[in-house]
Amino acid sequence: MILNIYKTEILNSVILVIIIIIIRAIARLAIRKIGHKNGVNDARIGLVCRYLTVALVFLLLLIEAFVLGVDVKEISLVFSSVFAVIGIALFAIWSILSNITSGIIMFFSFPYKVGDKIQIHDKDYPIEAVIEDIRAFQLHLRLDDGNLVTYPNNLILQKAVTLIQKDAIEDFGDFH
Repeated sequence: MILNIYKTEILNSVILVIIIIIIRAIARLAIRKIGHKNGVNDARIGLVCRYLTVALVFLLLLIEAFVLGVDVKEISLVFSSVFAVIGIALFAIWSILSNITSGIIMFFSFPYKVGDKIQIHDKDYPIEAVIEDIRAFQLHLRLDDGNLVTYPNNLILQKAVTLIQKDAIEDFGDFH
């Protein structure tokens, strides 16, 4: 019977899945605590938790291949081929990857929150606005005249930013 032949591999696989689930639960709890401590909204916390889940699934697949006895050379061939294709694709869309990475960095260390009025010191297009939303790719900034500006996450980390007023959410009337 197949279960008797692969009993060790099945047991190791089950243990691996349980360990990954426990790690995921602990990490999600830590991310949520950090997010709530820093005043991050639940949508951004959920986004970072999804990134964590994807990373753990890839780690699970890699370790599972070793548990099932796949040779290191075979795994390295598959991963090098996959990463070559992904590398070429990501080079073509590096801006998107840069914004996602910046969004993750901003989750853990961005000193400004939704509702803060900030000034971005950009020599070409200086902006003074209230942060309306922080998304995976960009910030939504509401100007004093009610216009909405989207500002890429990777650029906000490259520019000098001044906090003008904390929790400056104002009633913009019909613009919300």
